Amino acid sequence: MTLRGEIDLAAAIPLSALLDALTSGPRPDLVLDLRPVSFIDCAGLGVLCRALNRVRARGGRLQLVTESDHFRRVLRGAGLGGVFEVRPCLSGALDRATSASAPSASVG
Repeated sequence: MTLRGEIDLAAAIPLSALLDALTSGPRPDLVLDLRPVSFIDCAGLGVLCRALNRVRARGGRLQLVTESDHFRRVLRGAGLGGVFEVRPCLSGALDRATSASAPSASVG
């Protein structure tokens, strides 16, 4: 799934609902392409953490795709640097996923 725009407080509720639906089944294998995301705040990080917790509880996998050093610094600054699987390119993440489906959704 490709996320675009700002992942902030305004986007957190609808995005969380969407990710809840995508992670509701057994062994969800989710790739979130964050390259087009222009901004993320603590509410957005909370949504990503919720999705990760749901995926892990169901025996699945969540990968984040970003080329942004800034985003990686944000993760490290929030104490999440080693928590998420972060990939620099979508093709590498999809190669590791069991499903190569990547729908797109706009946020913010």
